[in-house]
Amino acid sequence: MDWVPIVFVTFKALVLSIGMFFAIKWHYDQGRKGKKKETRAVLRASGTVAAIFALSLLGLGLVTFVLVRKLGLDLTFP
Repeated sequence: MDWVPIVFVTFKALVLSIGMFFAIKWHYDQGRKGKKKETRAVLRASGTVAAIFALSLLGLGLVTFVLVRKLGLDLTFP
């Protein structure tokens, strides 16, 4: 049974490496096709995604805090 984790971790690393290679190759090929988006549109979209991520992270933190307080868990630092 000691060989099972070695085989599975090796297989997982191999599959993820192949997947990353083809993902990078596909994105590189798409960039060379000549599809150029406007820089302003790309910056606006990335800013929107970053703002949504930050707000959802803040919301998750607040929900977690309220739930922990409601359950009566200890939140003090030692």
